[in-house]
Amino acid sequence: MDRRELIRAYLDFFKSKGHIVIPSAPVIPENDPSTLFISAGMHPLVPFLLGEPHPKGKRLTDVQKCIRTGDIDDVGDSTHNTFFEMLGNWSLGDYFKKESLSWSYEFLTKVLKIPVDKINVTVFAGNDNVPRDTEAANIWISLGIAKERVFFMPEEDNFWWAGPTGPCGPDSEIFIDTGKKACSKDCKPGCKCAKFVEVWNNVFMTYTRDKSGVYSELKQKNIDTGMGVERTIAMLSGKKSIWETGIFTPLLQVVKANAKVYVEKSACIIVDHVRAAAFILGDERGVVPSNNDQGYILRRLIRRAIIHGKKLGIDSCVCQLIAKEVIKAFSPDYPILGSKRDFILGKLAKEEERFLNTLEKGLNKFNQLSGKNISGEDAFFLFQSYGFPLEMTVELADENGVKVDTHCFYAELEKHQELSRKGAEHKFKGGLADSSVEATRLHTATHLLAESLRKVLSGDIKQRGSNITPERLRFDFNFSRKVTPEELKKVEGLVNEMIKKELVIDKKLMSFKDAKALGCECEFEHKYDDNVFVYRIGDFSKEVCGGPHVSNTSELGHFKIIKEEAVAAGVRRIKAVLEV
Repeated sequence: MDRRELIRAYLDFFKSKGHIVIPSAPVIPENDPSTLFISAGMHPLVPFLLGEPHPKGKRLTDVQKCIRTGDIDDVGDSTHNTFFEMLGNWSLGDYFKKESLSWSYEFLTKVLKIPVDKINVTVFAGNDNVPRDTEAANIWISLGIAKERVFFMPEEDNFWWAGPTGPCGPDSEIFIDTGKKACSKDCKPGCKCAKFVEVWNNVFMTYTRDKSGVYSELKQKNIDTGMGVERTIAMLSGKKSIWETGIFTPLLQVVKANAKVYVEKSACIIVDHVRAAAFILGDERGVVPSNNDQGYILRRLIRRAIIHGKKLGIDSCVCQLIAKEVIKAFSPDYPILGSKRDFILGKLAKEEERFLNTLEKGLNKFNQLSGKNISGEDAFFLFQSYGFPLEMTVELADENGVKVDTHCFYAELEKHQELSRKGAEHKFKGGLADSSVEATRLHTATHLLAESLRKVLSGDIKQRGSNITPERLRFDFNFSRKVTPEELKKVEGLVNEMIKKELVIDKKLMSFKDAKALGCECEFEHKYDDNVFVYRIGDFSKEVCGGPHVSNTSELGHFKIIKEEAVAAGVRRIKAVLEV
């Protein structure tokens, strides 16, 4: 079974169980300041897990594009990727543990034909707040999983959350025994020897966690699942690693054909990082390499691939070579990769050229420094003058047996760049969209801002990005010149005029076709389902959106623009706040 066959079998199976297939969301999230990338299928569904009705109903299934930056350092082992596809099925307040586990068992044993004696499962052992999950354990045993292959595990293994706040709950993970010899008598699922490979996770999403770490029960009990396509294909094919599957062998062959020296781990890092970079550049909300946020991660991936290409003696443009194969392989399922092919290859070429121009000088400078531990000032000099991401300096230092003063590096960075230590270390961990009262108010204000820009500047203005925190909104839009102070004043005034009118926010479910006929604004047409929610703010604004919103503009307070700037060619950015 290849990748496309697995995806088709999974979606067909859950359609037979009453699920509706929904499209993959972009890998760059909308209006979510707590995470840089979509790292799990549930991220785009947070409002619906919290109780908002989904246009497609209560049973959903999909294959979601994911980026996990926390796995960068693990790439090259047998199971980890930066970019991967995740199959998922959800119950939004409908079925729960019994159906979820039973269908997982049925799909694995009946559809994929995996022998029952190769399946091992883990369940939550309980803690002071959440009881031991004997219910899930008993369901597995009743289905046919031997009691000795059901393992109770602590919170760090079997309690799932995507970030510091939001929906969460105990889970049950499914592992396939690869047949490798156990590393010890205590070897069990979760052991790093990779005898057992996790392929599926069933989350019983019962709670939500707030910023202070307090858990409370959700309005509805949800099921959130995830099955990694790459790992599952490796297990079904009897391969020792994901790199031996048809997903990666064509890409690795390109590396091998152009390398003077072939090192498997470096080759795996190259194809993984370039594949991730291609999907980031080819995303609906695609960004370009930079020193901030998603652009920083993108730059790190590209430059790390280039470094490993140099190690293998690849003289040609390694990123473009691999990206062409990625686009060819995945554009049948993700047509946007094909339509953005020139953009993807052009940005990779530009970044590769830029980095190679300074790489040799930077390596020479590093070699001058590496006879001793590297100070934060020197690490920052490598970053600022030669484009070396800190992580690359740390990797090179490790290879030379020296250390880097990362704390001092971040102190230097804060003096010269807007990229803070929090952005570099903590923001990349991932999290969930903020649904606080403050963020909800700012989300609604963003609708007013967008329509005001269209009325003051140009009716052709479209959203090109949005980021909302409880403190401020950030809105990117297409416009070819700087917005004058007078124009900003008019925009700000129009927003406040609509707030003072105490306009009612109306929400309606309708077909996307009808929404378009109504003249509703929408960010990216091709990602919407057949049925969508339309939010109208009086007669002023009508827009396709997932929420959340206030019920009346009188709840917003006073709108104030605090900054307007350019962020890319033909793209402007406004930052604004609401003053109570």
